[in-house]
Amino acid sequence: MDIDKLRFDEKGLIPAVVQDYYTKQVLTVAYMNREALEITIREGQTCFFSRSRQELWRKGETSGNTQKVVSITSDCDRDALVIEVIKKGPACHTGAESCFFNTEYVAADETPFSYEGLYEMIEGRKTEPKEGSYTTYLFDKGMDKILKKVGEECTEVIIAGAKKDREETVYEIADLAYHVMVMMVEQGIELKDVTAELAKRHVIDHKVKQERMK
Repeated sequence: MDIDKLRFDEKGLIPAVVQDYYTKQVLTVAYMNREALEITIREGQTCFFSRSRQELWRKGETSGNTQKVVSITSDCDRDALVIEVIKKGPACHTGAESCFFNTEYVAADETPFSYEGLYEMIEGRKTEPKEGSYTTYLFDKGMDKILKKVGEECTEVIIAGAKKDREETVYEIADLAYHVMVMMVEQGIELKDVTAELAKRHVIDHKVKQERMK
């Protein structure tokens, strides 16, 4: 990376948007001076410059919640960075996974949704059971019931696909995705685990992938 091509501000700083490599969730926004960026590149872990303390700080040096750098990208003007990381532990000092958790506005005609949000909701129904909740009901019944539902939804997807009914197929895929995520929570499998597996397959030769999947 040619740091000389970057445009630091009058205080010698450049903003860095830190993003989860697997989920693409924005974790935090911090600032780097030239030395912090050099340390980040050299050590492969994020290092920032604290504007309040006027000193360098390595993410996780006291908390242990480090961030392994995957890539650093600058914008068109080269005066801002996006840093993709694999994080170990929460990114926020509050203990939250991301520093961005205060919803200030949602357009009235938009329904916010994310797989991460759905996963957290399902996980919450397991850790804090709610009476009358279908998700809680599945967890109460156990893995055999959950697997049965996954199997049923697989069949429904196949039937809808065979009929070439797009609307019904989308509906059944959504049902299958939900039940698969219930199974994931029951087994302690996280979304990032699946994302990481898919990422590994992406870089493997096609013929090797076929051999692995036999």
